Amino acid sequence: MKVVVDLNLCQGYAQCCYEAPDTFKLKGAEILVYDYAPNKRLRGEIERAVQACPVRAISVEMDDQQEAEND
Repeated sequence: MKVVVDLNLCQGYAQCCYEAPDTFKLKGAEILVYDYAPNKRLRGEIERAVQACPVRAISVEMDDQQEAEND
């Protein structure tokens, strides 16, 4: 799983930080830092963070192995 954040879209609302605090954090008032390759056990939290983002700046890309496991 790969997390992608479009930092041009991100407005620092920090909803992702509430939904997936192990993956997303704010540094200072507006700088988002995140784990772009988080543990797969965090998938549920990350999917909630994707949905919580008011500007839809977050997406998740699955690698081929993970997609095959989901089938």
